[in-house]
Amino acid sequence: MYPADLMRYRTRKNTSQGIDISPLIDMVFILLIFFMVSTTFTKDMKIDIDRPGASSASVASTKAMRLYIDKSGETFLNGEPVRLWVIQSRLRDLLKGSTNKSVLIVTDEIVPSNRLVEVIDQARLAGAQDVGVATVSEAGAG
Repeated sequence: MYPADLMRYRTRKNTSQGIDISPLIDMVFILLIFFMVSTTFTKDMKIDIDRPGASSASVASTKAMRLYIDKSGETFLNGEPVRLWVIQSRLRDLLKGSTNKSVLIVTDEIVPSNRLVEVIDQARLAGAQDVGVATVSEAGAG
């Protein structure tokens, strides 16, 4: 062997330097399944409410923020109990990031009208442009 042969660079075989995307594909499928499952959740709460009925009722928007008032007069926002004096600040925060500024109040038939008026007032003070009261035809049976 000659010394020049030892100094010569060896030719490399073409090895593929690609990126393995199988973990990326796995993650995309996991996210896809998560979003498909999470969109099927309903906003149905386990509150026993007898909603009043109206013959002039129309179907309400599903994008409206929903406030619930149960038989005992307790108010709920997004499934969490909320006091009357906190409704305004919580709704203001939720409506600030929303393009739809409507609020739907789902109430029981036996809730006193003064309680309903107080909740409507708090919703309007929070910045809601459209405040409605749900009936059986609008919100569906209990």
